[in-house]
Amino acid sequence: VQELATHGGSLRVFAQHEGGRHPVADRVAALLMREEEKELTSPQGYRRFAEDVKESKRALLTLLVSLQREGRQVVGYGAPGKATTLLNFCGIRTDLLEYTVDRNPYKQGTYTPGTRIPVHPVERIAETRPDYVLVLPWNLIDEISSQLSYVAEWGAKLIVPIPLATVIDPGEGAPARLATARVVGTSA
Repeated sequence: VQELATHGGSLRVFAQHEGGRHPVADRVAALLMREEEKELTSPQGYRRFAEDVKESKRALLTLLVSLQREGRQVVGYGAPGKATTLLNFCGIRTDLLEYTVDRNPYKQGTYTPGTRIPVHPVERIAETRPDYVLVLPWNLIDEISSQLSYVAEWGAKLIVPIPLATVIDPGEGAPARLATARVVGTSA
């Protein structure tokens, strides 16, 4: 088994029939041990995971509703598959997120599935000068924060939605709080 950083964390698993010619790597036992430590081998661990996910949702919606009430414009950056899951789970529509942008020309002129949030070219951000940009491919925050550093010219901030909604200055990269925050599904 190999742990990869792709998509915020992925596993590459190599399988064979029992008694196959390749020995089982020590990494497998280490991963199984970590799963047990985090109670991911019991219903209790998954109940806690569900509560953590609900807390992430509450934190994001609380922030977005508060910004909406203040009359702030919030737009999205990116239209990855993970955004579809997040937006639909949280019930985020155009009342909270006016539009999103994506660098992929094939996504531009479309809508996010289920939530019908329009997807525009990236240049739309400079045209509308929003107050906040919700970073939807949050696992790429360092790269995207650098790409969006220009929004600081008009005082805009970035919102990192996961693990808990966090507002950062553009160009800052992943805040230390994200690096040390309690990861969803863990007790540490």
